[in-house]
Amino acid sequence: MNIKQLRSFLVVAQEHQITAAAKLLYTTQPPLSYQIKQLEKEVGTNLFTRKPYGLELTNAGKSFYRYAQQIVSLATNAEEELKREDKGTMGSIRLGIISSAGNIIPNPKVRQFTQYYPEVNIQITDANTFSLINKLNNNLLDLAIVRAPFNMQGLATKQIGKDRMVAVANPQYFALPKGELNLKEISQQPLILYRRFESMFNESFAQNGLRPFYAVKCDDARTAIHWADQGMGVALVPQSIGQVFSDQQLRLVNYSQWNTQTMVVWRKDQPVKPIVDKFIQAL
Repeated sequence: MNIKQLRSFLVVAQEHQITAAAKLLYTTQPPLSYQIKQLEKEVGTNLFTRKPYGLELTNAGKSFYRYAQQIVSLATNAEEELKREDKGTMGSIRLGIISSAGNIIPNPKVRQFTQYYPEVNIQITDANTFSLINKLNNNLLDLAIVRAPFNMQGLATKQIGKDRMVAVANPQYFALPKGELNLKEISQQPLILYRRFESMFNESFAQNGLRPFYAVKCDDARTAIHWADQGMGVALVPQSIGQVFSDQQLRLVNYSQWNTQTMVVWRKDQPVKPIVDKFIQAL
């Protein structure tokens, strides 16, 4: 049984005649009659009875008609959907996002993209850079927004943002010096460490002969900000997320080696779906 047989069956049922149905199907009576007989043989029962005015569906034929309509309708919808996916006008995008993406996404370009392609579904996975790259390599994501540095082997990359580091503190508990902060001023505060940057911070402090105190360590930039807001210390996070999630005082860090890049990445060895490619261009 195939879709062609089912479509032929539906036309014959609607026309009540093989000859009339054959004209609509751009075929002749013998091959169409053979198709119907083969279909009846496959389902194991007669689907039509002959009447003076033409063909009439049997009770089994009426039941089969309902199923055939559903199957053909699903097949038609699937064909149309695949064509639109192939053209990049609809589909699903599996997107990984780091917690420190902040105001980088969504942005006006992404909003414009979803308005232009209303049938696109975006499935978001929140995780850290290394977890997202692992999911990408295991084909669980189409693309991911991550923060450098990371292992770029096998990945296509495009930079979408730059960030300076900021210190976040509740002025009720910690009065930070005015203006941009240097490493010595930062090291004198009880710090809330977002572990993503632990090795980078430790290396910089050590090179400058400083020994900071980490009051809190966590794995999410939003957690670091929340604890800073509650007066548990001073959080060091990228500026983009600090501006989004904190109402407290922010001080830029005057140390260029702590500046980071946000990038969108996807696998080089996998074909990029048209709709995903358009999303990358929007980013």
